[in-house]
Order: sequence, then structure tokens, then C-alpha cells
Amino acid sequence: MSHTMITVLGCVIAAMNVIAFVLMGVDKLKAKLDKRRIPEKVLFLFSVLFGAIGGTMGMYSFRHKTKHWYFAVFFPALALVQLSLMLWYGFSLM
Repeated sequence: MSHTMITVLGCVIAAMNVIAFVLMGVDKLKAKLDKRRIPEKVLFLFSVLFGAIGGTMGMYSFRHKTKHWYFAVFFPALALVQLSLMLWYGFSLM
């Protein structure tokens, strides 16, 4: 894989994590203001699409969705899997 492709892939993964983090914060704010919420499937979608690290950080930073077992279990588990895949891929390039 070319250096440019690796850079683009890294930027996409970083963007997905930032978006997942922000979505958790926005959903928490909407919950406090009793506004229309972000669907849970959207939060999970960004987490599955390599945003689990940001989603997990947002979940604990904003103390949002931490009492829902499926968020408390699957977000950190996905984050560990994604981090492992990124490390494995990074070391395989060496």
C-alpha cells in the first residue's frame, strides 16, 4: 500500500473517531435539553466504522450511555479490537 493511501486511511480513521466523540457529546447535550436525540444505531454505526476509540472516550468523558450494558461492553471491546488491528497493521508495515 502506498504512503499516500496509508495517510488517507489514517485520516479517515481519525475523522471517524472525532465524529464518534462529538456525537456522544451532542447526544448528551440533547438529552439534557430534552431535544430530539441521535439514534443509538447511528452511534453504533460510527463506532463500528473505526470510531470506537473516540466513541468510548466520548462515552466516559460525557458520562453518556455508561449505564446501558450494550454500550458499556461493546464500545470498549470494539475499541480494543480496532486498536489491535491498527497496531497489527502498523507493525506489519515495518
